[in-house]
Amino acid sequence: MPLDTILSFAVVAGLLVLSPGPNGVLIAKTVPTSGRLAAVSNIGGFVAAFFLHGTLSVLGISMILVHSADAFFVVKMIGAAYLIWIGMKALRDAFSGKVLAPSSRPARHRRTLARAFGEGFLTNALNPKVSMFYLAAFPQFIPVGDGAMFAAFTLVGIHALINVVWFGAMVMLLARMSKAAGSPSFQRWLKGVTGLVFMAFGLKLASLRP
Repeated sequence: MPLDTILSFAVVAGLLVLSPGPNGVLIAKTVPTSGRLAAVSNIGGFVAAFFLHGTLSVLGISMILVHSADAFFVVKMIGAAYLIWIGMKALRDAFSGKVLAPSSRPARHRRTLARAFGEGFLTNALNPKVSMFYLAAFPQFIPVGDGAMFAAFTLVGIHALINVVWFGAMVMLLARMSKAAGSPSFQRWLKGVTGLVFMAFGLKLASLRP
């Protein structure tokens, strides 16, 4: 695959990663409430979801989501319901004063990482906007003929790498602020804001048109 094609795709994918969305909100919530490892698990979930979408795009299934109104509506509403559910949970914790401190619940550390991975995965796997990105980007950057599948997964890997770098830097930055962010009042405020933002993203996704 030509270098200029890779660089062009990296620019497009980078702009998508840097644009505000549920991924950044999830990382901003996870670091102060559950720790850096949980946030890294979020990023692992992002990457797994990207490869899922890449595989579906290669197989042509994403085309069905875009061209079938019923299929698109089902996936869209499931994704919107999931984001709204996360938002409602965060609001509930904010109003109840529930605080998740990673050092206070070591017995649940492994489960916390698994849950964080699942949150990152589902936030992207159930987002039809990600499918539409892959469906729109791949035809422009994948060469026709032999090596097309290798090229497709190379592009997915580039997208995943950009996410790891960007959100990894965000995790390190937020971790440096962990002392101030560890106060119960800040965590309650953060959960409240996170809840409202996730619910807003869910409502925005519910109104999305293919």
